[in-house]
Amino acid sequence: VQLVESGGGLVQPGGSLRLSCAASGFTFSSLDMSWYRQGAGKERELVALITSPGGRTDYADSVKGRFAISRDNAKNTVYLQMNNLKPEDTAVYYCKAELTPSIFYWGQGTQVTVSS
Repeated sequence: VQLVESGGGLVQPGGSLRLSCAASGFTFSSLDMSWYRQGAGKERELVALITSPGGRTDYADSVKGRFAISRDNAKNTVYLQMNNLKPEDTAVYYCKAELTPSIFYWGQGTQVTVSS
């Protein structure tokens, strides 16, 4: 089982990034997928999730209207489109695949830095 995030980097406030998480080693289409983030000195927090089947999405209040999660089951990939980025969005972003509440997998994380 492997989750590999990509797409992080340095962006100015108001800019955009799209994160990708490529999954392998399990039946991607049957898993709920989510993005978490952890800022320096902070706890890891849920940013967005997308269920399967159905593709229901949910977001943290702090990113509603700015971030969008999506998935491509044919490519075994989940995305996080991040628009109008703010300095407080600076964090390491992690992809999570959940088979059950007690069986889940994490990616290695990708750094997002929002700074002028």
